[in-house]
Amino acid sequence: MSDVTLRGLIKRYGEVEVIHGVDLDIEDGEFVVFVGPSGCGKSTLLRMIAGLEETSDGQIRIGAHDVTRADPADRGVAMVFQTYALYPHMTVEENMGFGLKMTGHKSAEIKEKVREASRILKLDDYLKRKPKALSGGQRQRVAIGRAIVRGPEVFLFDEPLSNLDAELRVDMRVEIARLHKEIGATMIYVTHDQVEAMTLADKIVVLRAGNIEQVGAPMDLYRDPDNRFVAGFIGSPAMNFVGGSAADGGVIAPGLGAETIAAPARLPTPGTEVILGLRPQHMGIVAGDSHAVDLVEKLGGVSYAYLIAETGDRLVVELREDDPTPRPGERVGLRVDASRAMLFDAQTERRIR
Repeated sequence: MSDVTLRGLIKRYGEVEVIHGVDLDIEDGEFVVFVGPSGCGKSTLLRMIAGLEETSDGQIRIGAHDVTRADPADRGVAMVFQTYALYPHMTVEENMGFGLKMTGHKSAEIKEKVREASRILKLDDYLKRKPKALSGGQRQRVAIGRAIVRGPEVFLFDEPLSNLDAELRVDMRVEIARLHKEIGATMIYVTHDQVEAMTLADKIVVLRAGNIEQVGAPMDLYRDPDNRFVAGFIGSPAMNFVGGSAADGGVIAPGLGAETIAAPARLPTPGTEVILGLRPQHMGIVAGDSHAVDLVEKLGGVSYAYLIAETGDRLVVELREDDPTPRPGERVGLRVDASRAMLFDAQTERRIR
């Protein structure tokens, strides 16, 4: 197990630069999640750490070793992919031990390592089965077990749950979290699913267009985002954003149906355009006619009302099970908790604090 250090990491494909000078420190034993929209560079960055993509410039260190130009096999990493990549003619036990067999390990040692990985992943009852006799979640556990038996310094996961259905994704998230707790290894995990990021990570790295937008603990990013992108990406449903302008003592935001919202932060010069952000749970429905109800999602203990303001702004409001539930087509008013609002510069989209 080791820390991972990235300094000035750049990746180019011909003249096109897709990773732009990334600096990042990952501590020994930390669970770090790379998250961001499709095409943001998260999988490319992971593959650079693994040695599956050549680094154009910069440095990668794992522990005390510079592995920037090292072969993948010499980096002390093991990678788990979205596809299970199991040999169909081999049993679970043979699949898990195959890598060690190919590197000349003795049968007794392989058997011991496979048994230990099997115990951790609760695969003891499946060791003699072949992949076709396993569920998707069991196959993914076998793929993880194959990584464990190698005893790597760093585990790399590239969207390993994407092929599973919703229930299995939840189950496997729990399994991976438990695995990290038990073996204490450094893990780097790539996903586009911010729920996975929030539930698994010690530290989240939010990426956009080959750049790091913000790094921090999940709840730190949720409560204190640096910019509109991070505020909108972390949290489900996403934060609501409406345009406004600074005024004396507050923000005028017509999309919220209120004349002036008390300022939650240092205000720029009156008249300056700003973006005001509010999470769905920091808003409520009251009597009024400023917003039209477009749709209501009823999810049991919580519902979400999708509203359209007279300005055309679309908003999502969280309703608890005891709250009155409006019907589509109704007109309602909006209550906001101004103390929980966030302000962003309309030009740079950076947070105004």
